[in-house]
Amino acid sequence: MFNSLSDRLTATFKNLRGKGRLTEADVDGTVREIRRALLDADVAVPVVRAFAAQVKERALGAEVSAALNPGQQIVKIVNEELVGILGGETRRLNLAKVPPTVIMLAGLQGAGKTTLAGKLAKYLKAQGHTPLLVACDLQRPNAVKQLQVNGERAGVPVYAPHPGVSSEFEEATGDPVVVARNGVSEGRQKQHDIVIIDTAGRLGVDAEMMQQAADIRAAVNPHEVLFVIDAMIGQDAVNTAQAFNDGVGVTGVVLSKLDGDARGGAALSVASVTGKPIMFASTGENLGDFEVFHPDRMASRILDMGDIMTLIEQAEQNWDKGEAERMAKKFADREDFTLEDFLSQMQQIKKMGSMKKMLSMMPGAAISKQQLEQFDERQIDRIEAIVRSMTMHERVAPKIINGSRRARIAKGSGTSVSEVNQMLERFGEAQKMMKRMAAGGGMPGMPGGRGGAKKGKGGGKKKQKYGNPAKAAQAELEAKNRTSATPSARSGAAFGQQANQDFDPSNLNLPKGFEKFLGK
Repeated sequence: MFNSLSDRLTATFKNLRGKGRLTEADVDGTVREIRRALLDADVAVPVVRAFAAQVKERALGAEVSAALNPGQQIVKIVNEELVGILGGETRRLNLAKVPPTVIMLAGLQGAGKTTLAGKLAKYLKAQGHTPLLVACDLQRPNAVKQLQVNGERAGVPVYAPHPGVSSEFEEATGDPVVVARNGVSEGRQKQHDIVIIDTAGRLGVDAEMMQQAADIRAAVNPHEVLFVIDAMIGQDAVNTAQAFNDGVGVTGVVLSKLDGDARGGAALSVASVTGKPIMFASTGENLGDFEVFHPDRMASRILDMGDIMTLIEQAEQNWDKGEAERMAKKFADREDFTLEDFLSQMQQIKKMGSMKKMLSMMPGAAISKQQLEQFDERQIDRIEAIVRSMTMHERVAPKIINGSRRARIAKGSGTSVSEVNQMLERFGEAQKMMKRMAAGGGMPGMPGGRGGAKKGKGGGKKKQKYGNPAKAAQAELEAKNRTSATPSARSGAAFGQQANQDFDPSNLNLPKGFEKFLGK
């Protein structure tokens, strides 16, 4: 969504690197480029003006002139101001003291309200709540059926006493206000702690739609009115959000289709113009592609600083703790990392969602954006097919996989022999890395890890080479003296004990009766 804006801002900040002092001309040029980038991203003009003026004022102030690195200080200022126009702090749902909490969804037709209702219900169910979906969109063809399907996929019940219409030629007969009121009563009676009301939308803002939404709000008195907005509609998003805020009175905003390739100005404008916080974001087509909107994390993504916290949270939610404990035990016992383990780890990664999405959350992802776009999500499926085409013995002992076995595996997995070879090579590298980590060597090539440095024989320090034979002999003699001076290696000692100490076999925790073999 923010790729273009992120690229423009990153390129702008590159011009500030290495400058020990920024002149007013440097600041003016930077602010000008930031203003152009925001306008190109469809951010509302009033928001751009206020943002640029605030950045310029702070950039010309004492906090930049006194900074050791003015360029980084400018980036810090832009980051803080982005967080400000995105809403400042993360806003959570206001839950009712006496259940159920009533959440009403409003927005234009096609914004994704019905799909988002299912996503929100699944998210709240995972948080330990018992939500109920109420189908009040009786005018859009098959809207009720769509909500029922989403509710079934999310494992959440749906209250739908009226089937709605099945085609655009039918006339709507049900009363959505009555359905909403009865839905809240149903939720209270069945002891659901949250009721989510899906309302009808229109192709544009009109008086009839606003009146219907206002009547539903008056009938159920919701604790939250969430305005669902398509993040791809550009400048019109601000006008629509303002109209809904005036006509219905929204308490929060939900951005849908945030995974699209539009310029994303709506996300940067809505919170600032309406004064209502962005609470959630829909990031894909699946019901699990839904997340809480964190202004600080979104600002970091826009500035190519990554979003490690969201990545960690996704890992905690989807990673199998039992599998993690099993792998930790294998590390502790220094067991071999097998292809079966490799397959298990690949499946764990698949549970976390799109690899592109996860990699884009890493700091500096914009640098390798071209490689990221070329990444094939189906590669994990091909690797899984290759491993599943192997026998259990081949997975445990991959060294036995010869040419004929590789041809059989390639045929069974629908891949080529070269792909099988590449997968085995990558697995070999992963296996070596796991062995080094299990031995306490750290990640290969990383600072402090032994995997990145070459070892001499025995894993010790590399021997110092001397061109003078006399110096080499002297160094070898000193090394032998140091070795003989170690108490644990003293000759004549029993089990590492010094010769002049009494030996007590009880300290060894030996089996009963074993002392006689030691002469005791």
